[in-house]
Amino acid sequence: MINKFDGQFAFLSNFFPSCIIGEDGFAYPTVEHYFQAQKTYDMQKRYSISLADTPGKAKRMGRKVELREDWEQIKDSVMLFAIRQKFKDPDLAQKLLATKDTELIEGNHWGDTYWGVDVNKGGENHLGKILMQVRTELHPIS
Repeated sequence: MINKFDGQFAFLSNFFPSCIIGEDGFAYPTVEHYFQAQKTYDMQKRYSISLADTPGKAKRMGRKVELREDWEQIKDSVMLFAIRQKFKDPDLAQKLLATKDTELIEGNHWGDTYWGVDVNKGGENHLGKILMQVRTELHPIS
């Protein structure tokens, strides 16, 4: 089990540098930038988020936008798109494939029980599940 996306497994984190080109045409320096920008329909705000200096700043900016009304229905597919884009990079794809069938858990201590598993509260681990899905897609059964 990989239960923390840091150190040698930092590449699994949404904060890891990996250019994502969105359907909106903007280039995002990390999955986090892309994901946060997709929370709004406002193209100027999306562009501003794409330019954020750090993924942490992009996350804070994403918390301040007016959420699109369908966000709860589409957020998983937005994340899946971003993770698929990230792992089109051959080096990152090889790293993901090297985790073989290891369970991937986005362990955290900041209370994220939807995308990850908080060490004190548990969680649903949707990010880990999406990463494992993309890993399977990259390694089709022959």
